[in-house]
Amino acid sequence: MRLYQITTLFPKLRHRLITQKQFLISLLLLTLFFSSCRKDETIYLSDSNQVAPPRLGGKIKGFYLLNEGNMGMNRATIDYFDYATGVYTRDLYSERNPNVVKELGDVGNDIKIYGSKAYALISVSNYIEVFDVATGVHLGKINIPNCRYMTFHNGKAYVSSYAGPVEINPNAEVGFVAEIDTTSLRINRQVSVGYQPEEMVVHNNKLYVANSGGYRVPNYDTTVAVVDLNDFTLSKKIEVAINLHRLQLDKRGDIYVSSRGDNYDIEPNLYVIDTQTDQVKQKLDIPVTEMTLQGDSLYYFGTSFKHNSGKNTVNYGILDTKTKKVISNRIIKDGSDKNILIPYGIAVNPETKEIYITDAQDYLVTGFVYCYSPEGILKWKTTAGNIPAHFAFVYQK
Repeated sequence: MRLYQITTLFPKLRHRLITQKQFLISLLLLTLFFSSCRKDETIYLSDSNQVAPPRLGGKIKGFYLLNEGNMGMNRATIDYFDYATGVYTRDLYSERNPNVVKELGDVGNDIKIYGSKAYALISVSNYIEVFDVATGVHLGKINIPNCRYMTFHNGKAYVSSYAGPVEINPNAEVGFVAEIDTTSLRINRQVSVGYQPEEMVVHNNKLYVANSGGYRVPNYDTTVAVVDLNDFTLSKKIEVAINLHRLQLDKRGDIYVSSRGDNYDIEPNLYVIDTQTDQVKQKLDIPVTEMTLQGDSLYYFGTSFKHNSGKNTVNYGILDTKTKKVISNRIIKDGSDKNILIPYGIAVNPETKEIYITDAQDYLVTGFVYCYSPEGILKWKTTAGNIPAHFAFVYQK
């Protein structure tokens, strides 16, 4: 769930800030509106089709794709693409787990793989679904309120949590990070880090956490929290910019931090933190919404929405992390980017360097997955679920 602020959860409400009371009223109206719209869209359940030629060999077997689903609709789903067959399967989780009540739940926010287990964070349903990577079968669940993102280190999983319910609230709770044992699936420790924490990375036994403060709009958080993993305490906060979201760590120990801005006057931007000094060393003046790092190349796109105009400005690019220079302002070279209404997720296959971009369309209907060659030429496109967003590559044992 992309939370620039609570208004961006609902495309129809973007043109104004809303109070908590307005939010509840709007949620009721939107639920009725969405219900009337759903009869016109196509819903795919456990449906498969071949989208690419079979490909054998290599370390990567396929990928899982977590579809977020519109908030309040319990429509989070998981798809799977198999390289060996070229088959894309929609809603694999429901097919493999017919006895799980309500299937996945409300808003899938992140999916990660560690060892033989996959973890899907279902934020509004307040839990993490744990399933077997090889079979897609349910293994367990971990209850964490409004869980957001996950990363791993030395057999432990680290999960960021907003702590409180989904609401605009100037007194919203301070968020936390929970440490989970990946064998027992039990929470070991917990530490407060900042308001509405988002993505995390680990470097030199330190956990870096991007704080957004999205529920406290316009009083956003501006910090990256640094947690000492030895004693699991907050050691410092690094001042960066408002409404932080994504983090990526390069080979040289530099962390790339995206700021979503305020959708009015402050543009999205990208900053670089030097982990030797734990200070911001560069502002790159690149509007970044989503990004992924492969080798020395940071692939990104930005969707700069303005409440004043009601318009989105979309940009794509590749940054050389060695020089901190943009080496291309075009990921897609064949013009098919014009068909992507709202780019939402991005991933790059570490082996083949194929580029995957998802299209959320209008957030209401089923979205699409686009696969591009490393040169930016469309190889295939297929229908996904509602708001396709998060990728997790599956490796051969």
